[in-house]
Amino acid sequence: MKILSLRLIIALIVGVTLVSLASSWYEVRTTKDALRRELESKAETLGQSLATGAEAPLQAGDTARLELMIQRSTNHDHVLGIGIYGRDGIPLVVTPGLGSLISGAPKLMSDALHGNRTVSEFVRSHLKRTHMLVAPIRTADNKVIGEVIVVQDATYIRTEIIRAWSRFFLRIAIQVLVIASITLLVLRWSLTGPIARISLWMKALRTGRHAVQPTAQDLNLLSPFANELAPLAESMQQARAAAEAEARLRNINESLWTAQRLADHVRNRLNGSNLFVVSNREPYRHIRQDKKVKVTVPASGLVTAIEPILRACHGTWVAHGSGNADADTVDIHDRLQVPPDDPRYTLRRVWLSSEEEDGYYNGFANEGLWPLCHIAHTRPTFRTSDWEYYNTVNQKFADAVVEEIAGEEHPVVLIQDYHFALLPRLLKDRLPHARVAIFWHIPWPNAESFSICPWQRELLDGLLGADLIGFHTQAHCNNFLNTVDNVLESKVDWEHFSIERNQHRSSVLPFPISVEFVEDRSEAQTGMNAEEERSALLLELGIEATYLGVGVDRVDYTKGILERFQAVESLLERYPKYQGKFTFIQIGAPTRSRIKRYADFQAEVRAEAERINDRFKRGKWKAIVFKNREHTHEEVQRYYRAAHLCMVTSLHDGMNLVAKEYVAARQDERGVLILSRFTGAARELHDAIIVNPYDIESTAEAIAQALEMNVSEMVDRMRRMRRSVRERNIYWWAGSLIRELCELRLKQKGYTNISVIRKAQVER
Repeated sequence: MKILSLRLIIALIVGVTLVSLASSWYEVRTTKDALRRELESKAETLGQSLATGAEAPLQAGDTARLELMIQRSTNHDHVLGIGIYGRDGIPLVVTPGLGSLISGAPKLMSDALHGNRTVSEFVRSHLKRTHMLVAPIRTADNKVIGEVIVVQDATYIRTEIIRAWSRFFLRIAIQVLVIASITLLVLRWSLTGPIARISLWMKALRTGRHAVQPTAQDLNLLSPFANELAPLAESMQQARAAAEAEARLRNINESLWTAQRLADHVRNRLNGSNLFVVSNREPYRHIRQDKKVKVTVPASGLVTAIEPILRACHGTWVAHGSGNADADTVDIHDRLQVPPDDPRYTLRRVWLSSEEEDGYYNGFANEGLWPLCHIAHTRPTFRTSDWEYYNTVNQKFADAVVEEIAGEEHPVVLIQDYHFALLPRLLKDRLPHARVAIFWHIPWPNAESFSICPWQRELLDGLLGADLIGFHTQAHCNNFLNTVDNVLESKVDWEHFSIERNQHRSSVLPFPISVEFVEDRSEAQTGMNAEEERSALLLELGIEATYLGVGVDRVDYTKGILERFQAVESLLERYPKYQGKFTFIQIGAPTRSRIKRYADFQAEVRAEAERINDRFKRGKWKAIVFKNREHTHEEVQRYYRAAHLCMVTSLHDGMNLVAKEYVAARQDERGVLILSRFTGAARELHDAIIVNPYDIESTAEAIAQALEMNVSEMVDRMRRMRRSVRERNIYWWAGSLIRELCELRLKQKGYTNISVIRKAQVER
């Protein structure tokens, strides 16, 4: 008992000392920062005042007036010296002794001159702590004609810090003495006897001997522990049996990720932390139609992946409230609980004005970043007003996230896509304890292409606020690392795929996104096989055809729709036997119609389809059917199941989930996927027919190859692709991303070799 008492006292003393030291260090640091800021502020005020006042006499060559100015200013607190220099660095007017103090100033003076800005820093000069500030003297047309240097004494800051530490050490000593004394008294009077009696009772229970439970009065505060001790052995035995059964079940389903497995996995990884998801698109929109409010769910793989996580951990989703009835359904804090029929997590809506939405979303995000990152030969448009709105909206979302996170000890933030490149830095600066990840859903171009962006430094610095930056492919990660290496002063670790900047490390890793893989959709549920589904669709479309191809895209110039139509035209030219037999159905959802490039492109697609149809017009047959409207998930699935082939011919794409959706929909293991080599999906679905969408003739040959492929080869290809999508589905993607983010903090603290862990995960 004496050893226990001694250990407890020592532990308390050490704990109190450490907590007190940490608290004291924080207070000292705060005091030091405040004193330094105060000194910097005074220096800046004085320097700017002198720079403004010196303009006229400097231009006039009135050195007497300049001398009078600095003589009056030397009376300010802590000022050691002031000097006024010409643009060529020659001193014009200086206080006595200034030359001995500014041995480190030439660099500051050069920085201020070339940058046309005020610069300052704390330096040691002859063992004396000083603060130096250099301010440029400008004319009315912003031309630099000279410089003002102000040197201040900073030794008083160290003196104040030493005094503060002295007070803190005295306070800590008194606290330790008082706590140790109280602890010793409590142990002696209240715990020694009860602990000894319960120890004897526990020994009797362990050895199986007859034991009489001590009275509650004897055990005092330990009575709850005594009441639970007796059934402990039986409870542990039951728990062990349940754990073994669960382990057997998990081993059986280990390769298949489901929504429930994802929820369990993330709940375990978060370990009580809350998850905050940020995206431009919201998971639920409220639309007013015919005086009624209707809830709509966007057809989004992101919603499919993230919802199980948020349901499991009761997290928060922060998104733009874009529905015309969204504002009518939230509380005073702009929140509501979703899903509507079974509320499990919080949706926080952020409101944007029409000007903000147009500048941030239509402007900078989709006329600037989108074409910049997609090598589709459309010139990006960069407007200063759009950039300003992009900054404003990112700041709005940062404010909303910080408000939601208030009070969280270990929050986890998952940011989605290129709309929020600045958000990681904004959050990390205000919430350094948060674990922050951003997933970039579009490609990252090479460094030279990205360099045309006027605000490339700001975008990269914003992204590097994240602890984890995710892309679809390793190639995009490599492009990002190269870009940072070329633009920013940072340490790029190619071995571990990470970037260190300003003492913060960001891991840059690939996480190929996927789709939900539903196993139980069968003929019994749909009521039709592929042949019957095809006949029903042709009847609804009012056309006759033997073979069907399908493409599903937003009408976007990066998707290669025009090239796809031209490949169909080339097929019909080279293989006339398919005229009257092969019909290609293009499902094209309108998108970003307020942007002129998109409106023009939609008209081009429609005109191209009409031109080809007019050329090969024959009875009820059509070469191309262009379905230019939004389609539900169920409608698209019918086309997937009925089509002999699916064409995904993007000119440049991050992943393109249409390819994986088509594979997941083909439970009959039929159908052929024609896939652009410039998609992320091409790096996973090797059994697709890989094409260069710019090569129209070879793409036409790929269509012919797909139509003439024998059933055995078709089944083998589709079976292998389905296995890939099944094992790496959308839940696997989300689980991998959250796992990596949650483990990253531990790796950084312990300096674990990230590449070794990553290799082990890949091998599993």
